[in-house]
Amino acid sequence: MASLTMTPPFKADQVGSLLRPANLLEARERRKRREVSAADLRRVEDAAIRDVVALQESIGLQSITDGEFRRGLWHMDFVCDFANVQQAPGIPIKFHSDEGEIEWAPPGVKITGRLARPHPIFVEDFKFLQSITKGTPKITIPSPSVLHFRGGRKAIDSTAYPDMDEFYADLARVYSEEIRDLVDAGCRYLQVDEVNMAFLCDPNLREFARSLGEDPNKLPHTYAKLINDATAARHREMTVCMHLCRGNARSHWVADGGYEPVAEVLFGEFNVNGYFLEYDSSRAGDFGPLRFVPKGKTVVLGLVTTKTGALEKKDDIKRRIDEASKFVPLEQLALSPQCGFASNAEGNALTVDQEKAKLELIVETSREVWG
Repeated sequence: MASLTMTPPFKADQVGSLLRPANLLEARERRKRREVSAADLRRVEDAAIRDVVALQESIGLQSITDGEFRRGLWHMDFVCDFANVQQAPGIPIKFHSDEGEIEWAPPGVKITGRLARPHPIFVEDFKFLQSITKGTPKITIPSPSVLHFRGGRKAIDSTAYPDMDEFYADLARVYSEEIRDLVDAGCRYLQVDEVNMAFLCDPNLREFARSLGEDPNKLPHTYAKLINDATAARHREMTVCMHLCRGNARSHWVADGGYEPVAEVLFGEFNVNGYFLEYDSSRAGDFGPLRFVPKGKTVVLGLVTTKTGALEKKDDIKRRIDEASKFVPLEQLALSPQCGFASNAEGNALTVDQEKAKLELIVETSREVWG
């Protein structure tokens, strides 16, 4: 029996975003209407984050996040803080669920000039989290690939970037500046939320990439180099993990398809310590692609869904961990939810009590499996 780890990723881990309390959502709406100041909203956020940190610690989680409580959407609050990144109208996308489909156009981005980072983005947020937890504070950031995949070459100003290699170099640089400041602030656990590698597992989204003039077989290599360059400034003791997501909004998802089309690049070319992989349903395929995982890397199996409140059975989770261990040694596996509970502020369709029960199940199951 493998033993619990003292360094991340932990045998019982989490993706990061958590359901926002009603008073925080209300304060955010009041701020939009300019009824309260930014400082007033910050105080509400601070109090809510203290509460959710205490909740995570009481459950027994070792990795602690701020629930992404200061964000409206998992990626936009970060990427739009870079100079010359502007929000743009999104492309309508069909989001799926077991109950049916909805059409939603998540906001897109466009690059209007040379990229720069005028100021630190999440560094103060990390410092606050670090100051209030006894656990290991984890910060989550969107992958730099989100500034490319949704719009491709057409969304990037050709005067500023006539050569795409220059764009990728600048994008890696501004990310590395943020990561360096996070390192200096004491961050030793960083998660890069990478949806586009999972999207490239879906035949329809591979066609979408082609419609942008991109080769879906080459993009994984491009994104591997981009993320490797972006995270090269990390501390030698910093754990960097990738989370792959097929879309997460209001309990709906976007993409389907197993990891096979990207597996060799994903596990062989990305210089990361671990992978949070969705495995809560058949849309993620089987465990076969895990055969490419090399020694020294951890796969955190997302076997507990955040899409619904129904609680999984512990024996079913153990059975699936056993199935995965036929491709990756048990000591290289861990357990988590398949995604965050609230990639946008509205969150998925379950209650805080259901969220808590799922996190408790992950902790309890991991103790029984890994000791």
